[in-house]
Amino acid sequence: MAGAAVLGCAASIGANAATMVYVSNADSKDISVLQLNKDGSLTPVEQVPTGGTVMPLAFSPDHHRLYASLRSQPYSVTTFAIDQQSGKLKALATVPLADNMANLATDKSGRFLLAASYTGHKISINPISATGLVQQEGVEVINTGKNAHAVATDPHNRFLFASNLGSDVILQFKFDATTGKITPNTPPSVATKAGAGPRHFVFHPNLRYVFSTNELDGTVNTYAYDAAQGTLTLKSVVSAVPPGFKGDAPAAADIHLTPDGRFLYASERTSSTLAAYRVNAKTGKLTAIGNVATETQPRGFNIDPQGKYLLAVGQKSNGLTSYAINRKTGALTPLQHYELGKNPNWVEIVAFP
Repeated sequence: MAGAAVLGCAASIGANAATMVYVSNADSKDISVLQLNKDGSLTPVEQVPTGGTVMPLAFSPDHHRLYASLRSQPYSVTTFAIDQQSGKLKALATVPLADNMANLATDKSGRFLLAASYTGHKISINPISATGLVQQEGVEVINTGKNAHAVATDPHNRFLFASNLGSDVILQFKFDATTGKITPNTPPSVATKAGAGPRHFVFHPNLRYVFSTNELDGTVNTYAYDAAQGTLTLKSVVSAVPPGFKGDAPAAADIHLTPDGRFLYASERTSSTLAAYRVNAKTGKLTAIGNVATETQPRGFNIDPQGKYLLAVGQKSNGLTSYAINRKTGALTPLQHYELGKNPNWVEIVAFP
C-alpha cells in the first residue's frame, strides 16, 4: 500500500464533470469533502462543521441536497445545498428528527426523508419541500421491533423495507409515494437466523435479489425479491469474516454492489476487513473472492458510480483507504491511505454532470 497522504489544505475544482466524496466524521463533528480523480487519488476540497455528532448521510435523487443526521442531542437533520460546480456544501436548515437516527435515505422521488432509530426502535418519514428542505411538520413515526437499523424503498418506490437488528427480521411495507404513508405488507416481515442481526441491505440491479449484512454473526444473506409483491424470501447465507477468524464477536456493517451488479462487498469491523464476492445474476449465488485488510473498524465504505474504485473509512484509524476494483475479477488493490477527521463512519460518492 502506498504511504499516507494528509488531507489538510483545501483545493478548488474546475467546472468539468467531477466525482465528489463526502465522509462524515462523528467525533470531529464535520464532513470531509473530497474530489475523486480519474486515477483514484483524492483531492481535499473542504471540511464542513456540523455542530453535532454527524453520522449517516443521504443524497437527494437529483444530487442537489445532502442530508446529514446529527446523533447528539438535540437529534436532528441538516439539509445542505451542494454546489454543482465545486461540490462544496452550504448548510440551509436544521430540523428535529423523531429520535437518534442510525440511517437515512430518501424515497426515489426525493419527496420524503426516511430514517431508522436503533436506540428508539422506530422509523420515521419526514416530508421534503419542493426546494429540498426536510420538514418537521407532517412527520410519520412508526414503532418497529427492536433496533431498527436501515430503511429504504425499492427501486420502483412502491415498497419500503426496514431491518430490525434486535428482532432478527426485515420489515416489509407497502409505500404510497404520493402521501409517504406505509402499511404492512403480506407477510409483514421476513426472518433471519436467530441472533444474526440484520443491518444494511442493497438491491441487485436486476431487482431479483436483495443482499443484507448480519452484524451479530458476521454473515451476508441473499434474498429472492418479488418486485411485483414487494416481498423477500431468504435463499442462502455466506460468511463475511476471514477464514479461520478467531477474534471477538463479529460485527459486519456496510454492504455495496458495483453498479453492474457483478461484485458485492461487505465490511466487517472486528477483523477490520472487506469481504468480496462474485454475484451470479441468474441465481443470486455469492462466491467468495477473499477478505482484504482495511482501515481499523470499517463501519462505512462506498463504490464510485463507474464501479472503478472503493473507498473505506476506519472509525478507529481516523483514515480512508482507496482501492482499485478489478473489473474482471472483483479483486481489490489498495491505492492510498488518507488521514481524515475523528471517527469517520459514512461515505457517499456522487458524479456531477
